[in-house]
Amino acid sequence: MPGSEHADRTEDGLSIPRHRVLVTGATGLLGRAVYKEFHNNKDWHALGTGHRRARPRFLRCDLLDEDAVKAVIRDFRPDVIVHCAAERRPHVVERNAEAAVDLNVKATATLAKEAAASKPGAFLIYISTDYVFDGRDPPYGEDDTPEPLNLYGKSKLDGEREALRHCPAVAILRVPVLYGEVEHVEESAVTALWDQVQEGAAGSCMLDHCQQRFPTEVRDVAVVCRALAERQRQDPSSVRGIFHYSAKEQMTKYEMAVAIAQAFHLPASHLMPLTEQPAGAGARRPLNAQLACCRLRQLGLDVQPRPFRTAITDCLWPFLPDKRWRQTVFF
Repeated sequence: MPGSEHADRTEDGLSIPRHRVLVTGATGLLGRAVYKEFHNNKDWHALGTGHRRARPRFLRCDLLDEDAVKAVIRDFRPDVIVHCAAERRPHVVERNAEAAVDLNVKATATLAKEAAASKPGAFLIYISTDYVFDGRDPPYGEDDTPEPLNLYGKSKLDGEREALRHCPAVAILRVPVLYGEVEHVEESAVTALWDQVQEGAAGSCMLDHCQQRFPTEVRDVAVVCRALAERQRQDPSSVRGIFHYSAKEQMTKYEMAVAIAQAFHLPASHLMPLTEQPAGAGARRPLNAQLACCRLRQLGLDVQPRPFRTAITDCLWPFLPDKRWRQTVFF
């Protein structure tokens, strides 16, 4: 099993045990950041799983195969499981509902059962979404009643319920739209705006200016995951149930695109705000599902988010088409 060693060794040969964390979906946008956050910390030994893109860096594991999941948990014996794997694209969930529910709900139930059954029992962090709310009465606290508008939000809410039902030692971490270091710009709905930003010479580009979003960098979410895991080891009873984490800058897609253009000193006059949601535009989305992060703040675990313009520059500069342009922008 890749990365299955459980201890470092000192010069005299003595083993120093480290805490073990299993990260599902380690090939994805959030999973990569979570894996890196734990992997780069000397107190943790991380094992990442993936599916089609897993090898050679991560362990290939089909989360819909209960026997395979049991084998991984039995062999690696994780202290913590961070469950990042999910179908998170609302339009894909609508088109492939059965497959999405299998991953978002059934696979979560399997992981929760195995986490609880393992000895001495693993702490499960389940990544959920602000889309469990309808967006009509923000901000939403951890105890507010969810009312998802689309199948994606419903599947993640059902996943929450399965995790809570099967695993006593579980933290649900709800987050909003995410962005970060991407393998291609379409990997995040935020970085996907890069193409529209660069279309200045091709005419105007209409972008949604209705739905209020809180774009959040995956590195910040990863830090929160490690903070939850470490607090759980110190005080298990304080880190159970539902938590919210979100950046604080409120932006529509139009405002995000303008901010990206300004960060890279690009024209933004071709970007046009669309102030009415078109009929039949696919899966319904909440207009404002702002998350109140009360419980993390009470525990002193509310990580200060990176400013959007700084973080988005870190994410998108590798996609600048001209090296001389990069030097002009950054130096």
